[in-house]
Amino acid sequence: MNVQATIAPEAGVTDDSWTVTGRTFRSRLIVGTGKYRDYAQNAAAAEAAGAEIVTVALRRVNLSDPGQPRLADFLDPRRFTYLPNTAGCTTGEEAVRTLRLAREAGGWDLVKLEVLTDAKTLYPDMEETLRALKLLVAEGFNCMVYCTDDLIFCRKLEEAGAVAIMPAGAPIGSGLGVQNRINVRLIVEQAKVPVLVDAGVGCASDATIAMELGCDAVIVNTAIAQAQDPVLMASAMKHAVIAGRESYLAGRMPRRMYADPSSPLAGLI
Repeated sequence: MNVQATIAPEAGVTDDSWTVTGRTFRSRLIVGTGKYRDYAQNAAAAEAAGAEIVTVALRRVNLSDPGQPRLADFLDPRRFTYLPNTAGCTTGEEAVRTLRLAREAGGWDLVKLEVLTDAKTLYPDMEETLRALKLLVAEGFNCMVYCTDDLIFCRKLEEAGAVAIMPAGAPIGSGLGVQNRINVRLIVEQAKVPVLVDAGVGCASDATIAMELGCDAVIVNTAIAQAQDPVLMASAMKHAVIAGRESYLAGRMPRRMYADPSSPLAGLI
């Protein structure tokens, strides 16, 4: 899904936003809430990233126990849009049950659906994901869906009511970057909903590549949380996403097999 932006001379992107289910965001970097040293570090990284959305693994984050540190005490849900996800779910039933509980607990209807396979790869089970999506859509959920970079399955997810398509760049937590740029680009070209690279980003240049492919946003967790300096890495990711977006909007030069001189050949002395 391509979002048009207004470009001011010598000023870069001045009015560039993306929208999902009628909610508009200016930041194209979504950060996670797992693997940080503590919630305070998580909050500092989210601020440095300029994030407006944070993903929340409902099975792993304390949202309600007052006897333990709570995520909401550090990341104010009035400032950040919480995106509850179904991390850890391996069946459609588990995912549906988890999100029903999320809606009861926090009233959330914009959610991230993921149904994983084996623990070694954490790749999504696409048949179970599609089945769970249909159940959730029927119950009024707006599902942003974590998926493989299978072009056909991505089309099926959108047809089934996914409000955003989120192909994995590489296995979750691997830091390998976007491994199949061709498929990601094809998914972007066919989609009528936002496309976000989710999983696999390891450093700032990976985020830039995802954005240069035309993605609407990037989700980053491990690359920030497990960096030697998470807050600094969050800032790097912020700038990388902006650079990649501006590069995409500017339009790259054509690739050529041979050299093309930068200076004109006519009028040589």
